[in-house]
Amino acid sequence: MAKILVVDDEADLEILVKQKFRKKIRENIYEFVFAQNGEEALERVKEHADIDIVLSDINMPVMDGLTLLSRLPDANPMLKAVVVSAYGDMQSIRSAMNRGAFDFVCKPVDFDDLDLTMQKTIEHVKQLQETIKAIKENNILKMYVDENVLNFMTHKEFENSLLKNEQINGTVMFLDVCGFTAITEQVPPNTVVELLNSLFDRIVKEIIAQGGHVDKFMGDAVMAVFRGDYHLDRAIDTALAVRAQMNSIQPIQVGDKTFEAHISVGINSGEMVSGNIGSASLKRLDYTVIGDSVNLAQRLQSVAKAGQIVITENVYEQVKESFNCELLGEVNLKNKSNQYTVYQVVE
Repeated sequence: MAKILVVDDEADLEILVKQKFRKKIRENIYEFVFAQNGEEALERVKEHADIDIVLSDINMPVMDGLTLLSRLPDANPMLKAVVVSAYGDMQSIRSAMNRGAFDFVCKPVDFDDLDLTMQKTIEHVKQLQETIKAIKENNILKMYVDENVLNFMTHKEFENSLLKNEQINGTVMFLDVCGFTAITEQVPPNTVVELLNSLFDRIVKEIIAQGGHVDKFMGDAVMAVFRGDYHLDRAIDTALAVRAQMNSIQPIQVGDKTFEAHISVGINSGEMVSGNIGSASLKRLDYTVIGDSVNLAQRLQSVAKAGQIVITENVYEQVKESFNCELLGEVNLKNKSNQYTVYQVVE
């Protein structure tokens, strides 16, 4: 449905428009809003942000049509105006066009011609709206996707690669912001999101600094994947750096609640499947990793307490010469039949 603002000081025009376009009004193709001069028109534009086009006379009291044309871009830059006036001389037409009119219709109005002009103008506006929407979506996409990936997505190779999966050797880190859920019930949603995002910014910078990849955000937790040389060492270095970052943050006062930033981390290394997981029919696929090594990392995080970076005995044997670790003991992990001996990385 298109919303059209009609600006004219002739009261009869409103009745005439409603009569001539009654069928399209009834079928929800057109919706009309009316104003008697340019000043009223600007008020209507404020009230109705979804107005698509303006039909305006030139000669009106308070504010004339030419002045209105010059003011419309500031009120709503997406609006296009069609001048409907008895002043059909070339000078009037040129004056209107120079002030941004999209088209010009002379009185007495031929409503069939007016309808065609409106359709053409509406189609132009809809195309502009789609273009702006695409630009916004592209900018949003750039916030989440690396520029090289965006360039890659424009090629057929990207489409063909969607179904390619591989077995890799890497390290997965699950990092949870401790105690955050408790404050979500006590403070406004905007405050919750701003606070969590500020903490995530710190975490992500440390992950990227060590060549890691943020796989996904899950509530107040982050899943990161490390591949390539020394992937296990780089993951632990990241966890230590993030823990130091959190410890440097002063307690945050939110209302009558005090929030101290702490993390709990589970890290595991081994073979995993890397590929696009999701629903092709919904066109929602996540490029992620799956497998027992991944599940174990998440289970380790679930038993980690605030400030702890928990690893298995197997991982400990790989890193004990590089990192100072302490034995925590044996733990039961969800959906695991055997107990696991776990350690925490101290420094």
